[in-house]
Amino acid sequence: MQLNYFENSISLLKRWLTVGLLCALAFVSQGAFFSTPALAADLGNQVQQQTRETAGQAKDLIRNTADRVERTANKNAGKVDRATDYNSPIERKAKSDRDFIEKRAEEDADRTERAVDETKNVIERAVDNIKDAFN
Repeated sequence: MQLNYFENSISLLKRWLTVGLLCALAFVSQGAFFSTPALAADLGNQVQQQTRETAGQAKDLIRNTADRVERTANKNAGKVDRATDYNSPIERKAKSDRDFIEKRAEEDADRTERAVDETKNVIERAVDNIKDAFN
């Protein structure tokens, strides 16, 4: 089962973070914008804080989506359970599918959250390097 929703969410997050980083780099390259190292440090701290907030929101979205997928799988397995006789092959298959879907949803959510963390860390390191250049 492909979870394109996860992939689209992380892709959108990466684009916004990249745009923010490029804007910060553009301001840095315009030496006149940063007249003091304190201003550069303050702006860098703001960028890092915004990156952390955005990453947190993205991880919440990822977790909510995984929970919705799991709830839907449980609901569908429950419908099959109610519609079939006790322990029929169809019921066993529905429960097996439910377990597989839940497992994949958790794996995909964890993988996507790790990607968000890695992207956040890359941006924070880049901002730290920029701040260090002005000190």
